[in-house]
Amino acid sequence: MTNTALLIIDVQKGLDDPKFGQRNNPDAEANMALLLAAWREQARPIIHIQHNSVEPNSPLRPERPGNALKDEVRPMPGEPLFGKTVNSAFIGTELEAYLQGQGVSSLVVVGLTTDHCVSTSVRMAANLGFDVTLVGDGTATFERDFAGRRWSAEEMHAVNLASLDGEFCQVRTTAEVLAHTG
Repeated sequence: MTNTALLIIDVQKGLDDPKFGQRNNPDAEANMALLLAAWREQARPIIHIQHNSVEPNSPLRPERPGNALKDEVRPMPGEPLFGKTVNSAFIGTELEAYLQGQGVSSLVVVGLTTDHCVSTSVRMAANLGFDVTLVGDGTATFERDFAGRRWSAEEMHAVNLASLDGEFCQVRTTAEVLAHTG
């Protein structure tokens, strides 16, 4: 896993806004922090992604406090941070070129939210030829309304992991990833 980068997507304070509804996996940030500590300890590549929303009422707009990355995953000096305005970490950024320039061929992905920016970025990474591991307990999402039904955050999370696993990535737990990083 020496050429494997940890990709941390959109872990921002604005996603704590109650307007998003119920969220699953309250331990996601703690799991992200465990992985981040392991990557830092082993001096492995770490990349941070920050969503800079262009939506007028979004708490993730750059001028709003919610745009800030959460303390658990705040970048240290030398850890690259790529800002994006769409769901994919690869669109409108230099992420792909950076990874290639660093000789990174594999990604371990964590972040928010499972069904939006995480899923889109995982799909694109796989299509670009990266070997992707998605940490299922290192991501989370929110409940949604669709087709006259409320879909729980856990249902949304599970369905998205199921649709990605084996096709675009391998879904693993934090413990499984940590067991293979030493």
